[in-house]
Amino acid sequence: MSISPQQNHLLMSLSAEVQQRLFPYLKPVTLPLGKVLYESGQVQREVFFPTDAIISLLNVMENGASAEISVVGNDGVVGVSLFMGGESTPSRALVQSAGSALQLSALRLKEEFDRHGELLLLLLRYTQSLITQMAQTAVCNRHHTIDQQLCRWLLLSLDRLPGNQLIMTQELIANMLGVRREGVTDAAGKLQQLGVIEYHRGHISVLDRSQLEALCCECYAVVKKETDRLLPWCPNNPTTHN
Repeated sequence: MSISPQQNHLLMSLSAEVQQRLFPYLKPVTLPLGKVLYESGQVQREVFFPTDAIISLLNVMENGASAEISVVGNDGVVGVSLFMGGESTPSRALVQSAGSALQLSALRLKEEFDRHGELLLLLLRYTQSLITQMAQTAVCNRHHTIDQQLCRWLLLSLDRLPGNQLIMTQELIANMLGVRREGVTDAAGKLQQLGVIEYHRGHISVLDRSQLEALCCECYAVVKKETDRLLPWCPNNPTTHN
């Protein structure tokens, strides 16, 4: 499997010194659609740095209903509870777009984290951006239409993938958003009629990103602005390595 750590923005932004300590312990893994990386309450023993996959963090109710609270792609890492000290979380991590990732054991991650160097700062800043995404998702799901929620979800997903295509069924999107499938079908149909997306048998291609952003609520812009401010690969960020 040919996967480069440079395909993940967090790993790419580390200094050469930290990369030399961590990269030999990264294990490439394939993440098929629907794979669960961890369940609610399960002790986590490794973290995953996606390269071309997207992972949804879902909160699952007793009756089996679920809703997405955030997405992680090549911008970040799955398993923040490991370095935050909690070891587990009430959410489920589910592969929503198949691809690959680099796996790192809890031992190696904590060893580097406990140096109190750049990895600690980077992961804490990433966690802050993730919290912003979670908070804004809660607000969006409460106050905005399904059409706007779908636009936000598509944009957040695209920002975490190397291309402009997603492989995703409407049923799975509905589960992510916590809405009825008919609502997603109607919203996707409107976007397709406007020429914003092309949808065929689970394949979504974004044809007009600028129009997609115009149709979206403010929630996407709030998350993107905070992410751009916090993370080192973003333009004009003072923490960027030369």
